[in-house]
Amino acid sequence: MSDFLTFERDGPVVTLTMNDPDRRNALSIEGGSTEAFTEACARIAAEADVRAVILTGAGSAFSAGGDLKAMRERFGMKPADIRESYRRGIQKIPLALYELDVPTIAAVNGPAIGAGLDLACMCDIRIGAEGSSYAESFVSVGIVPGDGGAWLLPRAVGQSMAAEMAFTGDRLDARAALACGLVSRVVPDAELMDAARALAGRIARNPPQVLRMTKRLLREGQHMRLSSLLEMSAAFQALAHTTRDHEEAVNAWFEKRRPSFEGR
Repeated sequence: MSDFLTFERDGPVVTLTMNDPDRRNALSIEGGSTEAFTEACARIAAEADVRAVILTGAGSAFSAGGDLKAMRERFGMKPADIRESYRRGIQKIPLALYELDVPTIAAVNGPAIGAGLDLACMCDIRIGAEGSSYAESFVSVGIVPGDGGAWLLPRAVGQSMAAEMAFTGDRLDARAALACGLVSRVVPDAELMDAARALAGRIARNPPQVLRMTKRLLREGQHMRLSSLLEMSAAFQALAHTTRDHEEAVNAWFEKRRPSFEGR
């Protein structure tokens, strides 16, 4: 695993920690951070018994977004070269993280700015520490969201709020983020990881195959017609009904005990 991202596994729960606190976990358009996320997501996808993922940042920030020093070094580059650097670089992160079948939780420990905010929006659930803050700040440095933020943010907060954030670059504190639905809860800073682990644990108690199918239905439901989603749901339901975990869940209910799921 890259030095940028640590990979820790505790039973069925994986915790990914961006580990560049001196640079406030800034993301590079190309190179280390992109490779770290794509490699971690590929590893998680290959481990069928992973049931939940937590993403957080080391130090005082979740992620300060793009590296401004690197941006300055690109002054004078040809537009075609810049376009390709995004396509083969940072744009691979949403394709890996957002499309991951395993449920993901962003534990936002501090500022999530620009690409850092979009990174949090790639996760299914966001929990914010009281000291966290959020900004779609690309406009303030004279660029557009190049990592999918214009697609991700409206799905998190709605079109009107996303437009306000993107057009102003203004920063939201944790309570404002909670009010607009950007995060599902706000907890004291010292309790953030405990809250994220507790939520991941509640998710991970459930059958892993069904978790992955449920997430896929939620993802596809964002752009499918209802009739198409119903067809997909029927196919997934047929698969779910034939799993041993479904049989275990029903038997446990009748026997008044907690089920034990094996992912089969």
